[in-house]
Amino acid sequence: MADGAAGGAAGGSPDGPSGKQDPPPSIVCLDLEGVLVPEIWIAFADATGIEALRRTTRDEPDYDVLMRYRLDLLDEHGLGLAAIQEVIAGLEPLEGAREFLDELRALTQVVILSDTFEQFAAPLMAQLGRPTILCHRLVVDGDDRIVDYRLRQPDPKRSAVRAFHDLRYRVLAAGDSYNDTTMLVEADHGFLFRSPDNVQAEFPQFPALEDYDDLLERLRGIING
Repeated sequence: MADGAAGGAAGGSPDGPSGKQDPPPSIVCLDLEGVLVPEIWIAFADATGIEALRRTTRDEPDYDVLMRYRLDLLDEHGLGLAAIQEVIAGLEPLEGAREFLDELRALTQVVILSDTFEQFAAPLMAQLGRPTILCHRLVVDGDDRIVDYRLRQPDPKRSAVRAFHDLRYRVLAAGDSYNDTTMLVEADHGFLFRSPDNVQAEFPQFPALEDYDDLLERLRGIING
C-alpha cells in the first residue's frame, strides 16, 4: 500500500463513543543502517581501506548479489567476523537518532526491520535502548571466517509488514535504500529518509525527508490523526 492509502489491510475497530470508527493501532517499522546508525560496511571499508566494500543496498538492488560480493571480498582479504565486530564496537548512533527513537517509542510501537545480522546488531541496539529488531544471521566457521548468511525469511521486510497487517496494525515505515522499498510499498504510509537521489528518483511516490524532527512530525500526525 502506498503512502496515503488508508489502512485497509489492517482493518478498523468497532465504532467508538462518538460513533466514528476508531483507527487500528499503529506500529512503525524503521530501517537501521543509514536511518538510525552509520552504514556498517562503509565504516568497515573506511577502516580497512577496501574501497569496494563501500557498495551498499543504496547502490545494489539485489541483496544476494551484494552479499556474495561482500563475502568474496572478505575471503580475498582474509578478514573474518571479529574484524568487523571490532569496527562496530567503535560506532555510535547517528546524531539525534536515540532521541528520535525514544520520542517515537513513547508514542507508539516501533520495530527495526533490517538486513543486517544478529552478530552485528547487538552493540548498536544497546546504544539505542534495545528496541526490537528483526534481522538475519551470518554463518561463521570455527576459524572466524564468514562462509554464508541466512535470511530470516524471503522478502523479509515486506513479509513483516504483511504479518503486522494480519495482526490488525496500521503500519508506518521509513527507510533509505532499495531493500526498504518493498516495506514502504506494503505499508499504509511509507517515507524515504536520507535516501540517495537514485532511490528517490525511482520511487517518487514516497515523501523524501532529511530531518528526524520532520519524520517524527509526519509520523505523529498520522498516528494521532
